[in-house]
Amino acid sequence: MSVTTKIALAGEGGQGVQSVAEILAEAANAEGREAIYIPNFGVEQRGGVSIAFVQIDDQRIGSPKFKTADIVIALSGRAIPRTAQYVDERTVFIYDSAIEVNDDELPKNAKKILSIPALEVAQNELHPRVFNIIILGAVLEATKVVTLEQAKAAIEEKLGHKFAQKPELRDLNYRAMERGIELVQQAK
Repeated sequence: MSVTTKIALAGEGGQGVQSVAEILAEAANAEGREAIYIPNFGVEQRGGVSIAFVQIDDQRIGSPKFKTADIVIALSGRAIPRTAQYVDERTVFIYDSAIEVNDDELPKNAKKILSIPALEVAQNELHPRVFNIIILGAVLEATKVVTLEQAKAAIEEKLGHKFAQKPELRDLNYRAMERGIELVQQAK
């Protein structure tokens, strides 16, 4: 029997949620797996939350929608309550430690809640523009849904034209992904 990995990523418009989901789906497809990516932009241009839904499986995925996720990533304060409906006792809930949140705002029914300093690492160690790639690394570590090598290949496919112009961006993005992996390892 196949096991589908269901991922919900949410944040403010412009935080790169949709890019992370697209890279995950591309990496899974390149590994020969089935992947569905559904963007939900809502009204983020007017200050809403952008959500991306990703499912990855070794077999055909029957339905693009899901009620609960295996992993939920919330990148903004408003994304936390917006994603609560996708959390159950099997869900790992990850949020950025820069979000000021009261414990009562976090989902009570999650299997595990992890707080990681992705924004702080992006701003202080790497570059603010790779915040979403740090999150990609966090998803890779939390789910093991695709390999690091395949994720790097998908990033190369998506950003290769920028890497050709500025080769240092490749190393920056790869380091950001590795830092995301490390952050989840440290938070467990």
